[in-house]
Amino acid sequence: MTPDEYCQDKAAKSGSSFYYAFLFLPPERRRAIVAMYAFCREVDDVVDEVSDSSVARIKLAWWRTEIDRMYGGAPDHPVTRALEPHLQAYDITRERLLAVVDGMEMDLDQTRYLDWPGLRKYCWHAAGVVGELSASIFGYGDPATLVYAEKLGLAFQMTNIIRDVGDDARRGRIYLPMDELQRFNVKAADILNGKYSDGFTALMAFQAQRARDLYREAMRALPESDRRAQRPGLMMAAIYHALLDEIERDNWQVLHQRISLTPLRKLWLAWKTWVGGGRGLVRRLAR
Repeated sequence: MTPDEYCQDKAAKSGSSFYYAFLFLPPERRRAIVAMYAFCREVDDVVDEVSDSSVARIKLAWWRTEIDRMYGGAPDHPVTRALEPHLQAYDITRERLLAVVDGMEMDLDQTRYLDWPGLRKYCWHAAGVVGELSASIFGYGDPATLVYAEKLGLAFQMTNIIRDVGDDARRGRIYLPMDELQRFNVKAADILNGKYSDGFTALMAFQAQRARDLYREAMRALPESDRRAQRPGLMMAAIYHALLDEIERDNWQVLHQRISLTPLRKLWLAWKTWVGGGRGLVRRLAR
């Protein structure tokens, strides 16, 4: 298996909505984004799959060293070997990749967030910086596109947090800000025990509005000159925003199940956005 094939396999097996957007890219950009996505999956898996936090820290430290090796031209891992040829062409910076690793380390240090500013910082490391990396690979000419990409990454992460409230709680993590749980009279124990209430419904609606505000800010920040180049991100936005709508239609029943879209629906949304150039989606989400 070549490094590119390893990354392709990693991305395909993840079942992520991101994979559907990659299918429409030209080959070179597709190889770059798949390698970058595989890198994010590898470091994320360290936290999700390694139960001993001390071992997880050692593995994340190894990835920091591997990033240095990659920028020195001597990567060892299949993912970094696949990513290394694209670093200069697509402005994939060491600082941004290290910021992704920092986000994974935050999961080892923290299982609760006091307020939105604290959670927003985590969301930037987990997804905002990934949005910036992705925008560089897709191609842009206007620096404002990076603002769009960061906001869109934050919107994706908030959508993930809403979808995964139950799964995260079973891992002992609650990403919803503690001060907002208090505001809506929802106890952490209620989430950990899968207890629904009117307060929980109101809390989730509040989080969804935050996510929708981030989608709106992202669409308003996207320069028209870069819209077509950024279609892969817009395809993901179509899928993630539809997922958010689906969760709302299901009345926020996320404590006992993981709500998702079918692969066929994801592909349809991605194709429709690609063919339409994303113009209609941008107008709709920017309202």
